[in-house]
Amino acid sequence: MRFSMVRTKLIYTITLGLFLMTAGLLQAQEAQQQSHKAPLSKMELESGDSIVFLGDSITHQCLYTQYVEDFFYTRYPRMRLKFHNAGVGGAKAWDALARFDRDVAAYKPKYVTILLGMNDGQYQPFNEEIFQTYYHDMKELITKIEAIGAKPILMTPTMFDARAARMGTRKRDPSAVELYNSVLAYYGTWLREVAAESGFGFVDMYGPLNNITITARQKDPRFTLIRDAIHPDAPGQVVMAYALLSDMNVQRRVSRITISEKANGEPAAVARGGKLTDLVYDDEGVSFTWLADSLPWVVPEEAKLGAELTKLGHRMSQEALSIHGLPAGRYELSIDGEVAGQYSNTTLAQHIELQSNPKTPQYQQAMKVALLNKERNDGHVKNKRNSWRAFQQFARIKRQLDAQAGEKNAQQVAQLDRLEKQLADQEKVIKESEAAAMALEDKIYEVNQPVARKYVLKKVAAGKKQK
Repeated sequence: MRFSMVRTKLIYTITLGLFLMTAGLLQAQEAQQQSHKAPLSKMELESGDSIVFLGDSITHQCLYTQYVEDFFYTRYPRMRLKFHNAGVGGAKAWDALARFDRDVAAYKPKYVTILLGMNDGQYQPFNEEIFQTYYHDMKELITKIEAIGAKPILMTPTMFDARAARMGTRKRDPSAVELYNSVLAYYGTWLREVAAESGFGFVDMYGPLNNITITARQKDPRFTLIRDAIHPDAPGQVVMAYALLSDMNVQRRVSRITISEKANGEPAAVARGGKLTDLVYDDEGVSFTWLADSLPWVVPEEAKLGAELTKLGHRMSQEALSIHGLPAGRYELSIDGEVAGQYSNTTLAQHIELQSNPKTPQYQQAMKVALLNKERNDGHVKNKRNSWRAFQQFARIKRQLDAQAGEKNAQQVAQLDRLEKQLADQEKVIKESEAAAMALEDKIYEVNQPVARKYVLKKVAAGKKQK
């Protein structure tokens, strides 16, 4: 009897212990799961929000940032965001730290995109010491961004085009030419891990540029998007803008209109992205008035190759129109009296896309936005960015002098004094440039407002060709 009681007590003790151990493991697993953060999947924006594009010379070019701005100007014409380009030629992560307070924090960003690493790797084969400097400076930079309440969006360094480097006239270390693109891949892979683990945004700039380049070289071995091997040209910068917006999952479609005729002869329409009125569907064709919520995303002429390579219009800016039940034949579409094109009834039934058609008034309106923003970036924005070159040089020399023990280098002291005098007017330059850029942005918000457009589709007489 006593043995039975002891055995029962022992079984109870073991069972209780297993239960508590299992419960403890489950609690630990739950706590660990709760500590994991989901990477930022999209930018949530509303009027007044600020986006800072932090980077080096590739950002200083004011191109991919310009095209991203064009997207928001046309896709969200009633939402006014604040954009600030914070790129400086030659910048490393440490340089971004040196100007952080005035060039990032002062703009109270909701999101800060970071494109740094091209200069940090120092254009040589992988060097662990160099990477550790980048590692620590980037970690500090991310911490500072979080400290001001902003969300970091980490972006991989862009492509180093080894073939373009070999085709160029500049003398380079052959081992660096061969290996530097791989170094940038390593830096970018680390950034992806940081973003995934910490719940930040992440954009792959490296992959699209490399993938498009290798595909294009199957037809043209000399193809490049980066003629100097480092700085993407305008088409390459469109690829970058596309990557940023795509990876941050912004709204992709402008509109979709589907029109048909019911069995009783009444017209019917299903429309998204605007308001359709005055619909007529008869033997003469189809007509209606369309007030869209937004405009298509278009880029200036010099950047159009990038739009073609990424299929930017179809993927990010689709204006689809489909009309069912039309008698066999060809039909001419005009918008506000301007002919946009001719299409067969079967093509119209499938759907046509108008976002990349330069004959439509919407495209022309969007191009005016793009050209105004090009003027804004080529002039006032870039002028402000140029003022930060002197500050970067100043900060670097001051850092060197502060590290010197004993008597300071006289030449550096004189150079620092000259730069300090040069920087006396920097705040004035910044404010004047921002005021002028804002005046142009006001014009953009006058031009970018959608207006009601009259669509008319008429059957074309046999033998009539499109002009």
